[in-house]
Amino acid sequence: MKYFTALSGILLAIIIALAAACSSSGNESYVPKPKGYQRIQLAPHDYIDLPDEHPYQFRISKYARILPDSFAPTEPHWIFIDYPRHKANIQLTYKRVKNDPKLLREYIEDSYKLAAKHQTHATAIQEQILTTPNGYTVTLFRLLGDVPSPYQFYTTDSVKHFLRGAIYFPVANKNDSIAPVIDYLKTDMLELVNTLRWKE
Repeated sequence: MKYFTALSGILLAIIIALAAACSSSGNESYVPKPKGYQRIQLAPHDYIDLPDEHPYQFRISKYARILPDSFAPTEPHWIFIDYPRHKANIQLTYKRVKNDPKLLREYIEDSYKLAAKHQTHATAIQEQILTTPNGYTVTLFRLLGDVPSPYQFYTTDSVKHFLRGAIYFPVANKNDSIAPVIDYLKTDMLELVNTLRWKE
């Protein structure tokens, strides 16, 4: 009888302990672990002169390759500065201004329209005016949010040359996950515009 009473007391203690554990865990809310992003390895910035013959010259990353713009085969000076490792590119489109103010205005308006195309996904579009060491004025667009083109720019001498550029990620990504690559390409894009010079 004493053995049975002792055993009943132990079982009762276990039941009370389990009930207390369940009630205390019921008060705690489960918080899922945030999804982690893989570490992105980025090479040090290192630049070479643009090797191809174009009406413009600047420095590009030694880790990038120059490809013709397959969407515009009749435009020999439209190129991709391609980063195969990061599945991204800087797309450049070039136009002759021909000393025509109306033509120049059309190119500038097109640049604004192309930036505005991302408004449905962008949380904001910021515009900044830069002056390069060579004295060129560059209009830079920063597009915030999960957009395929986080940075765009255009520059012109207003008489002969017009160049527009855009960083593109053809594959859909959460921009938080590729923020280091976006910053990396932005640095390369700024190197491009800061070393730009027109060929007469």
